[in-house]
Amino acid sequence: MIHGNFNCSDIAKCVLGLKNLDMETYKLLVSHGQMTAEKLGELLNRERSTAYRSLQNLMSCQLVYRETKTIEGGGYYYVYSALDPCKLKEMIKGNIDTWYEKMNSMIEDIESGILES
Repeated sequence: MIHGNFNCSDIAKCVLGLKNLDMETYKLLVSHGQMTAEKLGELLNRERSTAYRSLQNLMSCQLVYRETKTIEGGGYYYVYSALDPCKLKEMIKGNIDTWYEKMNSMIEDIESGILES
């Protein structure tokens, strides 16, 4: 059951299985643009490893992507960017529509499902 007041972050967390820190990380990337895990950690007031775990969660949901940057003289580092919020909205709507269709189908078969149990 849905109770209480929800905001956009609550919906995104619920539909995509994200944590508060993940949404905070996503919002920082949207507002500040491309950055490293180290810079994100500073802005989040967390360790770089914690920021990195949040980035991994967001990448698994396809809300964040990373690019490899080459360091002159050798080496590389990653920078992370957020998916456009309009695309996030489309993703959430699609997930909700899919869930609704599945639930509606299950409701249509509820009588036979109860009798089989």
